Amino acid sequence: MPVLRTVRRPREFATRLDSRIESTPLARAFLRAYLAGMARGERYADIGELLLGELFANAVQHSDAPPDRLVEIRFAVVTDRLRLEVHDAGTGHPDLRPSRSPEDEHGRGLLLVDELAERWGCCPRAGGIGKFVWALVAPAPGFTDLAFGRTPKLITV
Repeated sequence: MPVLRTVRRPREFATRLDSRIESTPLARAFLRAYLAGMARGERYADIGELLLGELFANAVQHSDAPPDRLVEIRFAVVTDRLRLEVHDAGTGHPDLRPSRSPEDEHGRGLLLVDELAERWGCCPRAGGIGKFVWALVAPAPGFTDLAFGRTPKLITV
């Protein structure tokens, strides 16, 4: 008798938002709701929301796309990593550069992404219009199985 196998694909969330800085909290709220609906999703919440907010704000503030173009966000947990994507129709690519001085209030978004993401990058979009910036977020350290109702054999603090 043949063995039936089911291939599980990652549950991915995708939506498009207005290209306005006021849409940034909505993007974070969608991620928060997505993670709340999955087992152990809170392991990614803090860093994921911070990085999605930075990537979305950068897409809005630095894109040379017409203002009526939407910004698409996508996320999925794949192989124990949260993958974040922010798509825009702009032609520019993110440029990681150090702040000029400690008092600078702007220009630190990609430094945060570079520091907190496991990896990140920028790719052209399918169809040749625009790009997307992606980041991989590892589960936050300090979350133990005990916090999720399981009793581990050994807990180290």
